[in-house]
Amino acid sequence: MSTKEQHNETTDTAAEETLEQTAEQTESEFADQNEAGENAWEDARYVELTKQAEENQQRYLRAQADFDNFRRRTMKEKEELAQYASMKLIDQLVPIVDNFERALAAASSNSDYDSLAKGVDMIFRQLFQTLEAEGLKAIEAVGQPFNPEFHQAIMTVESDEYEEGIVVEEVQKGYMLKEKVLRPAMVKVSG
Repeated sequence: MSTKEQHNETTDTAAEETLEQTAEQTESEFADQNEAGENAWEDARYVELTKQAEENQQRYLRAQADFDNFRRRTMKEKEELAQYASMKLIDQLVPIVDNFERALAAASSNSDYDSLAKGVDMIFRQLFQTLEAEGLKAIEAVGQPFNPEFHQAIMTVESDEYEEGIVVEEVQKGYMLKEKVLRPAMVKVSG
C-alpha cells in the first residue's frame, strides 16, 4: 500500500469514528432531553394531582364538619321537642285548672252544692273537649264483643240479656289516643 492510500484509509477510519461519536453523542443528548421533558411532564402531573388530593381532603373535612354540626343540631332540636312536646296541651289545660280553683273557692264561701256540682260538670266537659281535640276518645265497651286489644276482662258473669263473650259492664273506661290504645277498658264479660 502506498502512503497515500494509507493516509486515505486512516482519514476514512478517523472520519467514521468521528461520525459514530457524533451520532452517539446526539442520541445521548436527545435521550437526555426526552427524559428531562418526560420528567418535567411527570413533575407537573404530580403537582396537579397533589393539589387535587389536598382540595378533595379539604372538601371532605368540610363535609364531615357540616354533617357533625347537622347531627348535633338535630339532636338538640329533638331533645327540645321531647322536652316541650306537651307545652301546647298544658297551655290548653291551664284555663281548666283556673276554673277548678274558682269552683273550689266558690264552694268554700257558699254551701250551694248544686251549683258546685253543675260547675264541676261544666269543667269536666271543658276538660274532655280539650282532650278530644288532642285525639283522645273513649272506647265503647258495653254491648260490644270482647276484644283483648281494647278490653281487659276482670271477671265473667252470667247474663240473660247478653250472649256469651259480650261486654256486660264497664268497671273502668278505656281510652284511645288517635289510633293507639292508651288504656284498655276494664270490663265484665258474659260467660
